[in-house]
Amino acid sequence: MMPPIYSLPNPAWTTVMYSLRHNLAGRSRLPSVSLMSKARKTHSKASDLPAGYKADPSAVPMLRYQASLPRLPVPTLSSTLSKYLESVQPHLTPAQFSRTQEIVRAFGASTDGAELQKRLQARAADPETKNWLAEWWNDDAYMGYRDSVVVNVSYYYVHVDDKARRTSGKRAAALLKGILQFREMVESGQLEPEKVRGAPLCMASYKWLFHANRYPVIPSDTARKFDPTTHNHVVFVRKNKFYEVPLVHADGTELSAADLEAQIEEVIRLAGTEDATPIGALTSENRDIWTKAREHLVNASPQNEASLERIESAMIVVALDDTKPVTREQIGWDCWVGNGRNRWYDKHQLIVFDNGRSGFLGEHSCMDGTPTLRMNEFVLAALTANKIDLGSTAPSPNLPAPTEITFQTNDTVLADVRDAEKHFDELVGAHDMDVLHYEGYGKSQIKQYKASPDAWAQLVKQLAFHKLNGRPGVTYESSQTRKYQLGRTEVTRSASNESKAWVEAMEDPNASDEQRAILFRRAVQRHSQYTAWAADGQGVDRHLYGLKKMLGEGESVPEIYKDEAYSRTNHWELSTSQLSSPFVDGWGYGEVVPDGYGLAYAIGDNYLRWTITSRNQNNAALKHYLAEAATETRAMMDRALAAAKAKEAHPKL
Repeated sequence: MMPPIYSLPNPAWTTVMYSLRHNLAGRSRLPSVSLMSKARKTHSKASDLPAGYKADPSAVPMLRYQASLPRLPVPTLSSTLSKYLESVQPHLTPAQFSRTQEIVRAFGASTDGAELQKRLQARAADPETKNWLAEWWNDDAYMGYRDSVVVNVSYYYVHVDDKARRTSGKRAAALLKGILQFREMVESGQLEPEKVRGAPLCMASYKWLFHANRYPVIPSDTARKFDPTTHNHVVFVRKNKFYEVPLVHADGTELSAADLEAQIEEVIRLAGTEDATPIGALTSENRDIWTKAREHLVNASPQNEASLERIESAMIVVALDDTKPVTREQIGWDCWVGNGRNRWYDKHQLIVFDNGRSGFLGEHSCMDGTPTLRMNEFVLAALTANKIDLGSTAPSPNLPAPTEITFQTNDTVLADVRDAEKHFDELVGAHDMDVLHYEGYGKSQIKQYKASPDAWAQLVKQLAFHKLNGRPGVTYESSQTRKYQLGRTEVTRSASNESKAWVEAMEDPNASDEQRAILFRRAVQRHSQYTAWAADGQGVDRHLYGLKKMLGEGESVPEIYKDEAYSRTNHWELSTSQLSSPFVDGWGYGEVVPDGYGLAYAIGDNYLRWTITSRNQNNAALKHYLAEAATETRAMMDRALAAAKAKEAHPKL
């Protein structure tokens, strides 16, 4: 299964508010002055750029810093091995750790280790290689991955409810108008590049946001980007039936929200009440099986290939589900996997329900979550602020009817579809999802303790896992590396010697709160340090992966990769990633290992939220312990601070 998508170092919505301010200038003032001030801090002027960055006057604004972005570094071998040893120690017995130390030190001192490092450095220095990791990672982690993208790869967002748009037609139409505005900025290159602490981020992956599709190919999938000017349409799927709607009128003017709403209502009417053969279910299959099934589908009729391309080339697919989810778990399930039929999992999808609720399902292969988050936030923020021109309030006369995209089937195709449905039901049926929306406190309270909210949440997870299993959890926290050319992610190894010491003190009835608070702050500091390393391309995992990839044919695998510590600490029991946004009311993805958990989380001003997914790994117990750990952590810090203040006021007591 795939690693999670990202962990954002700054509030994600600063980017969208900057986009609104910069790209929608001249319209009515935005409602939040505080958000605007934060956005200005995040997006500095060109003159404030760190040394080494230079705008290319010949490039479109979105890509003007691409050429001057630094390349992903190759860490020194000694630094990686030192961090590696520190990160594996909490998961090993003293005897196991002693053996691992010997193996790691031998690798660091060997000619084999030096030679692999030399080869990797040469690859990184090659002028033709913009990023030594990108090609390998895109293939091994995504395109070459053969299990279903459902559960294993895709991720979802739940949109904050829009009380002004309670029908699927109104909600989907407004969302599409916002997406069209964002698409214009992306495809024209006018979208402002994102920055973190003044440094611009790589914007290359935005190419894959619209009019793109993943294709099943053996042994490794491919992707295609279509020309938006010649494929300017959207595809709706309702009752497993696909309908194409152009996004402009014959004279080239864009459809209004009223036009889109009328077309959506017509799609719902045309689709009727009977389900069609769910061709979309094929996209939920194992990629090798889908490759062969797609060939069967194309061979069944010359029409089918053209029908596939109409779906694949669309700006986006909009799934119009005939359900009305209410609870966090219900809408989470429906956005994450749906029923496996009314979907096209090889593309980004909007999902809109009959009660007006909505969400987004991300196709993860070509891009991580930050661009799709920015797009979703832009749309939702702009609609909230009435910054999207929805056009005429009445639909245009004589709108052409939506065009149904049909497929000719035969016995082979129908058998493939039945198999896909069966496999989907088995896969999803083996999974649980629980959502903990903890309203005891949030970011505002955590900051009063002068602690990193992200580190706090990670330590709560460590305490909860220890309560459940009596040991540290092997934890993957995703950190983005888009400050580098073609950068994607690196791992923050969140379980540390410091977090283990704090957790054990929390579970020790004889430990004092003063001791626990000291250990807690040490663990917070260690987590923040590792997060900074990961963002700078100085983590452990991608480097060790790269060294192993440099092995030539017939060369023996070094002992460090055969050691128990390596396999154990790459078995990500807790796959974690943070997304915190006032416009996203839930999000999630699947577990990475069969006996592990997906733990997507959000840190709001006054809440903490976790989406827990697993293959029936007792989610309810972990949910209970997360809430218990969150409460105990704050109570411990409160007692420790009260004791410190009392001691300061009465030093002789």
